[in-house]
Amino acid sequence: MKGIILAGGTGSRLHPVTIAVSKQLLPIYNKPMIYYPLSVLLLSGIKEILIITNRENVEFFQLLFGNGKQLGIKIEYAVQEKANGIAEAFIIGEKFIGNDSVCLILGDNIFYGDDLIKKLKNAIEIVEKEKKACIFCYNVKDPERYGVATYNTTGEVTSIEEKPTNPQSNYAVTGLYFYPNNVIELSKSITPSDRGELEITSINQLYLKSKELKVQTLGRGFAWLDTGTYESLLEASLFIQTIEKRQGLMIACIEEIVYDLKYINKEEFIKLIDRVSKNEYGQYLKNKLNS
Repeated sequence: MKGIILAGGTGSRLHPVTIAVSKQLLPIYNKPMIYYPLSVLLLSGIKEILIITNRENVEFFQLLFGNGKQLGIKIEYAVQEKANGIAEAFIIGEKFIGNDSVCLILGDNIFYGDDLIKKLKNAIEIVEKEKKACIFCYNVKDPERYGVATYNTTGEVTSIEEKPTNPQSNYAVTGLYFYPNNVIELSKSITPSDRGELEITSINQLYLKSKELKVQTLGRGFAWLDTGTYESLLEASLFIQTIEKRQGLMIACIEEIVYDLKYINKEEFIKLIDRVSKNEYGQYLKNKLNS
């Protein structure tokens, strides 16, 4: 399975900050926002990743990650010229995806929870073995702001509505999607919405129509944060700070993750530490090395 992080858009809700820098490079407490979706892909076992962003920000992501070799993974880059919709990611990434299945995660989404890895593995199994798509849903108090899904006892999605006036459930569709390879052709078949974008909801509705859409629900004990506003940026940073200070463990520390997964050896890990050795982040990695 391949992984795509969609890190495009103008970040207009965060202007003037994002006039000069990509939203996904803004800090969420002690690390760039993009570390959080990247960590989800890594925890899924995905080692080949495409970052899609706008043209002026490609070089900044390349400066941060390079080709991924230092992390024991492979990272490629592609440009989304305009905000043509989430589903365009599969068209842009067609060559990268090749004949594989694919996981798409939005670059401003943060997921946290003790059983997250199990949920990710379940989603991959649904795609690889059942050849069905899988979305992640989260219970929210204001479902009318989101795409909303209903599902049956076997985890099959029974309906999806986009920002409904009278929601049939409180389960919002998050920015994490797992698809079989045919998502590429489905993306080419849909037409732009009224706002001129290729909507991910249109893709999900096609899978729903063919009864090939399942769900992983994130219940109590999970956090899903969408960091698209000043307020949500602050809330996410405070949340991460609280958890990390309380537990003494970092969330979305990609250097630690690839070392634990044995994508890199001890010598390679030391090189990563040297990049950030003069602050608390670097000290955390040093402690990891010596533990």
